[in-house]
Amino acid sequence: MSVAPEPAEIFERAVAEGERRLDQSLLELVSTSFIAGFTVVFGIVALGHVHAAVGRQFGSLAELAGALAFGVGVVFLIVGRTELFTENFFDPTAKAVKADSWMLRPLFRLWVVTFVFNLLGGGLFALVFSVEGTLSAHTTEALRAFAVEFVRRGVATEFANGVAGGALVALLSFLLAAANSVRSRITMAYIVGFLLALGPFDHVVVTMLHVFIGVLFGAEVGVVSFVVMTATVTAGNFVGGLGLVTFTHVTQFRGARQSDG
Repeated sequence: MSVAPEPAEIFERAVAEGERRLDQSLLELVSTSFIAGFTVVFGIVALGHVHAAVGRQFGSLAELAGALAFGVGVVFLIVGRTELFTENFFDPTAKAVKADSWMLRPLFRLWVVTFVFNLLGGGLFALVFSVEGTLSAHTTEALRAFAVEFVRRGVATEFANGVAGGALVALLSFLLAAANSVRSRITMAYIVGFLLALGPFDHVVVTMLHVFIGVLFGAEVGVVSFVVMTATVTAGNFVGGLGLVTFTHVTQFRGARQSDG
């Protein structure tokens, strides 16, 4: 049985992964971000399909079943080592801390390119599923209802869900650095994906694609509502992902280093 690594070792692994992410060529970064965007759409569609199928028979179990289906999409992301916005908060920041440098330019490049091409890849793939007859009427109805529900929430709710979602996805990065096997990585990715959808807690890319898919199937979503939702969830993701998870693990590392010194 393998022994779980110490926090300092986990941090060092995260530094190595952060260096790899920051050193990607632009072509590689664009490609992996694009792939992550259309990969996560599989999870969204699976959620809608299972939610609709289970809801017709078992009603209240639909949300649980849909969340179980969505988790597969996160597994695809992690096993494929693609680049999902906010999932790349912890590792690159760990690298910046270890280097005692803000590294603002490479971090900005990583996060902006990832965000843009996550949405581009996911949006283009959503158009594939929007072709008439590709998905069942029950599935499209469920996806349309999700989109309307997302934009009708209050700003406080959206922000709180964004904080929780950002913390979950950033925590996944830390847990993956602690994993000693592919099986462990798959398990943790699936659990985080399940919890993310069960909340539902908001990851800005996933939520935006959720709403966009719903719009393609006829959901009435105003531009202002969409922009407010996006800004609010993004802010929440930064607070949860960088402010809570990443910052606390950085302070943990610094505390351990001071103790060793």
